[in-house]
Amino acid sequence: MISHFLKLEWKQFFRSSHWQKGVAIKVLMAFFALYFIVAFLALGIGGYFILKKMFPDSDPLELVNSYLVYAILADLIIRYLMQKLPVMNIKPLLILPIKKSKLVHYVLAKSSFSAFNIFGLFFYIPFAVVLINKGYNTTGVLGWLFLIITLIQSANFLNFLINKNTKAFTVISVILLSLIAAQTFNIYNVTAFGGQLFNAIYSAPTYAIFGLLILVLLYNLTYKQLLNQVYLDQAVSQKVIEAKSADLSFVDKLGDVAPFIKNDMRLIWRNKRTKTVFLMSFLFLFYGLIFFTQETYKNMPPMLMFASLFVTGGFALNYGQFIPAWDSAHFKMLMSQGFKYRKFLESKWILMVVMTTLLYLLSFPYLYFGIDIFLMITAGAIFNVGFNSLFLLYAGSFNRKRIDLNKSGFGNTQGTSATQFIIIIPLMLFPMLVFWIFNKFVGGVSGFIAVASIGVLGLVLKSYLMKFIEKKYIKDKYIMINAFGKEA
Repeated sequence: MISHFLKLEWKQFFRSSHWQKGVAIKVLMAFFALYFIVAFLALGIGGYFILKKMFPDSDPLELVNSYLVYAILADLIIRYLMQKLPVMNIKPLLILPIKKSKLVHYVLAKSSFSAFNIFGLFFYIPFAVVLINKGYNTTGVLGWLFLIITLIQSANFLNFLINKNTKAFTVISVILLSLIAAQTFNIYNVTAFGGQLFNAIYSAPTYAIFGLLILVLLYNLTYKQLLNQVYLDQAVSQKVIEAKSADLSFVDKLGDVAPFIKNDMRLIWRNKRTKTVFLMSFLFLFYGLIFFTQETYKNMPPMLMFASLFVTGGFALNYGQFIPAWDSAHFKMLMSQGFKYRKFLESKWILMVVMTTLLYLLSFPYLYFGIDIFLMITAGAIFNVGFNSLFLLYAGSFNRKRIDLNKSGFGNTQGTSATQFIIIIPLMLFPMLVFWIFNKFVGGVSGFIAVASIGVLGLVLKSYLMKFIEKKYIKDKYIMINAFGKEA
């Protein structure tokens, strides 16, 4: 039966029109997957030696164990936002003499081979092999590795249970941020406590059985939850959900663009993919920590400028590159209304500007890294507001791909075309180049001023640029209507 399921999925995958249309995108996704595999493998093999060189007085295994608590919680957050849960087209199978338990077990087994479960193994397994070769207790290392594998799989099934549960996501995020804050401000030594837990597994490998017990428990809970949902009447019935409308009257102060902004706010919060983009934009706030905390990048100012753009530009970049495809499901209806196209476009621009401003305000803690870093973030924010937002609006006029908002964002290439890869070049490389030229040949704060000046210039010329963008959208209006009307 499992073999039969695999054959059906194989045929469904290669016979779908989406496969025939998106071969190039899938090749690119495969390239990125290979890149991550190689990167994790290199870290796994070289991790021991890198840690030994950087911290000669510390045990590499104990260092890794100290931060595993953070890694597990961060993994849950990333899974919640990005993991695409495996599904089968089970409606036709429900009328056949196939046990529902087999369908559920197959779906759960399929989820175990998710990229989120596999990529980590390319680090942990080579790291464990190196530890054994370096004289660590073999039984202890294998017990430690067994626990890690069971925890990875446990996180997979826990994601089924909390999938799209905003409260659960909030709780996990608050716990992670609280632990980071407690460690940063010396309130509690979280790394020492986490290290003791996982060091105990190495010292007494039999404790690794707790990982297996957690895995079995979460698997059974997930199995029961899915089994209760696999019924024909539930599969074909129409769900009636009471609509809950938030009070958005405060937006009315913006005038004619208010109705469009309200619709965008509802669209973002009520759909899976847009909600993922919205929540992930706050994770981009932490992107700077990857660069600002590393000595390597302190002598590479253009890379710091690159990171600064992402700190405040997470929402604008991820949301803006798919304008107006977010509205593709009801684009025909929108275009039949008697409103000015300019108002529709300005609502998108205002949304990106407001979110960029909010992210900038939340980036104030980066003052900890010095005034130069914060000036760089400020310049990046002004550039995002004055240049990137308008450029993304213009680039959106070339979008011809329909988007299903109810599908997850990760691994979902709907709406993705060569346009998205082309526009990222000027958005990222242009400010880096400008900053590098002024920083190298003029010096001082000239790099910050140059990048910010481009954003200011965009704001000064906004009215003229919006007219130009509006004309482009009106010119391609019927082409977009025809393209968005096609099923993805």
